[in-house]
Amino acid sequence: MWSTEDNQMMSLAIELAQKGLYTTRPNPCVGSVIVKDSVIVGEGYHIRAGGPHAEVYALNMAGNDAKGATAYVTLEPCSHYGRTPPCAKALIEAGVSRVVVAVTDPNPQVSGRGIAMLQDAGIQVDVGLLTDAAKQVNLGFLKRMQQGLPWVTVKLAASLDGKTALSNGESKWITGPEARRDVQRIRARHCALITGVETVLADNPSLNVRHSELGSLSNEIAPAEVHQPLRVILDSQARLDAELAIFSVTSPVLLVSTRDYPESVKSAWPAHVSHQVLPATDNRVELQALLTLLGKTCNSVLVEAGATLAGAFVASHCVDEIILYQAMKILGAGGRDLLALPDFEKMSEIPNIDVIDERKVGKDTRLTLRMSN
Repeated sequence: MWSTEDNQMMSLAIELAQKGLYTTRPNPCVGSVIVKDSVIVGEGYHIRAGGPHAEVYALNMAGNDAKGATAYVTLEPCSHYGRTPPCAKALIEAGVSRVVVAVTDPNPQVSGRGIAMLQDAGIQVDVGLLTDAAKQVNLGFLKRMQQGLPWVTVKLAASLDGKTALSNGESKWITGPEARRDVQRIRARHCALITGVETVLADNPSLNVRHSELGSLSNEIAPAEVHQPLRVILDSQARLDAELAIFSVTSPVLLVSTRDYPESVKSAWPAHVSHQVLPATDNRVELQALLTLLGKTCNSVLVEAGATLAGAFVASHCVDEIILYQAMKILGAGGRDLLALPDFEKMSEIPNIDVIDERKVGKDTRLTLRMSN
């Protein structure tokens, strides 16, 4: 069914979609290529939420050459009026004769309606080309649309012997500068970062994305284009005050606890700090309730936390992916463990993990692991 040209053009559309990984959220990343007589006449990708969609950029570039052409799109063209008009309507008005779609949009506002609109206009629509590859670009968006939950990634860093710090708590730095810059880029791709109160009290982190530390990406994205993720702090017993680094950086902070803070504490918070009380499990914030809350607006969340909270996410089967930076260091038997997990009694209880990617980042190794919950 699919020609060599079809595969080549959709591959290009997926590459274009990936250019929006740092700027489109909470919208999906979408790429589009328009081809006429085996010549590319238009291409584009969705750059930011509220801006033109990929198809519009491609159609504007194609101009009159779009008539009778084939449009390749990584995600089903939208069929509804939001902040922009429907892309399916734009393709119809441009006179394309065929549209090839990689993935059907699970958004209830679209979900097959864009395809039906095109077909009703007499346009040939072919669906399912390079679907798996196209889905990888929008794992968070697809999960949120289908389950109402964000894609959850846990970031970990450990020595060769699986330790995160020396026995006295010293941990700066296990990994090298290249790995730390890589973490900045990963942060920039997520809608929210989650950490625990113990990490905040012990390390006093800012947990923001620093443009100066994005490496080569800083040449592609201006400082104003960096989307600062929502910084979520789990503070079950409402212990934090306003005298911390995380509050001094002016980007959104959400404090989540199982009880309210005193009014004297809340009145000292900057305007960018908000608070949510959620149910408790064993005196800790219920993680499923947290993810349900974040799933209303967030495609993906990155957990950067200590062994207890990171282990709780893994043990509760809430994790989709683990990114592990393994340093070429040995910290010794007394070092602090990577994850606090229950004592599994059967091999069947052990989480199923697949290695998706393995690469060197400076002197360290980065493993991307997919969980099969």
